[in-house]
Amino acid sequence: MTPGAKHVRVLIVGSGFSGLAASIKLAERGVEHIVVERRADVGGTWYDNTYPGCRCDVPSPLYSFSFAPNPNWSELYSPQPEIQAYLRATAERFNVLPRIRFGVTMLDASWEDAARHWAVQTSAGPITCEVLILGTGPLSEPKYPEIEGLDAFDGPVLHSARWDPGVELDGKRVAVVGTGASAIQIVPHVQRQASQLHLFQRTPAWVLPHPNRPISAQERALFRRVPLAQKAVRGGIYTLAEGAAIALTRRPRLTRALRRVALAHLHRQVKDPEKRRQLTPTYLPGCKRLLPSDDFYPAVAQPNVQIVTSGIARVDGKDIVTADGNRHTVDAIILGTGFHVTDNPMMDDVRGRVGASLAKVWAEYGMGAYLGSTVPGFPNMFFLAGPNTGIGHTSLVVMIEAQVRYLLGCLDELDRRGANSFEVRPDAYAAYNAELQQRMARTVWTTGGCASWYLDDKGRNPTLWPDFTFNFIRRTRRFDSGSYEFRAA
Repeated sequence: MTPGAKHVRVLIVGSGFSGLAASIKLAERGVEHIVVERRADVGGTWYDNTYPGCRCDVPSPLYSFSFAPNPNWSELYSPQPEIQAYLRATAERFNVLPRIRFGVTMLDASWEDAARHWAVQTSAGPITCEVLILGTGPLSEPKYPEIEGLDAFDGPVLHSARWDPGVELDGKRVAVVGTGASAIQIVPHVQRQASQLHLFQRTPAWVLPHPNRPISAQERALFRRVPLAQKAVRGGIYTLAEGAAIALTRRPRLTRALRRVALAHLHRQVKDPEKRRQLTPTYLPGCKRLLPSDDFYPAVAQPNVQIVTSGIARVDGKDIVTADGNRHTVDAIILGTGFHVTDNPMMDDVRGRVGASLAKVWAEYGMGAYLGSTVPGFPNMFFLAGPNTGIGHTSLVVMIEAQVRYLLGCLDELDRRGANSFEVRPDAYAAYNAELQQRMARTVWTTGGCASWYLDDKGRNPTLWPDFTFNFIRRTRRFDSGSYEFRAA
């Protein structure tokens, strides 16, 4: 054991949906564990993302734990403060908070084969653990664009995931870089404040009418009195959402119906033919994430908004200089440039059995995990919301709960065998990922004609699940011990 290290059976990194679900279910089984969380509270991405307009694009009854329904959602699609408050309340309800070490960052993790444990360096000192669970999720590390001169910009630079509410934007000339999920929520709020908004767009998004609505007091009262009513609503939403998987994963041509809806939405809300042309995508809907919004197009249609489609060449003082030589003078820059999903820098600090980092292994062989959970050469390590568990049509929480059940089955098998280490077999891992990429070849994310953050630098899609989620649930319902190697204590 590392001198002075605290030892626990299981160490969970992160206290978003993944970390909380794991902690709750491990506690129910009596498994000793702690959670380390670098922030001051639970929530993960829902703690970090506090930009104006931030809300989930999955209906609230489904974007919550099946074992902890919330009858008090105020809207069908919840705003960020409500989601973070729900996660906090869930952590309190299930007594998770005493097990969380807030303000503690995992700095480094190495598997020590002789001791059969993970040696983890944290900002609060060393910890050793038998099992390491990475619940950090794919949207934890903001991605800042590599633009010459950006660091020297003469004004505030905000990333959507590192919002500073103290920055004054009223009457300012503001640049928003990107037109993805965060940007389309930010733009309507900033447009009302800014004297001029320059929207730097690389690729337009398919924007659909937003089906959000308030949840009435009568509905909330019903959900409190009759929990089965909310369970039925959740089941109905899940069933409808799963239907979308047919178009996204099997028959991309079916997304043409979405194209007609999105184009009608654009034509209703943007009358300027030039702006309409700039905002019309050329790829199939669903190739990039579909974005629901009723206020993005009306905001962009305002006269104080300029859409800039020429790429950014550099930043010079207060000027953003584009590839066509034009200068756009701004007082503040807002980056809606996403996250390090396929190149998360944390993976540089996780080293397996032979000493190589996970980042190095993935750079050579491609990012992947067996059932989104385990990687050869990294014994006793488990991902939650790992590679190829992302969802383009329904709730990630469904996948997380399935993975947690699989994790519990793995720990049960470990105890049954009297073993102290497990590791997925390389042949099982390779066969699984080959099957995934074969399925991926027919999806809209591969055939839709776009480049997205779903893809890595080799053009593979290591992020999304290319099938119905009920098939993932079926595959993870029982722990398949034959795909693993165990070593006895």
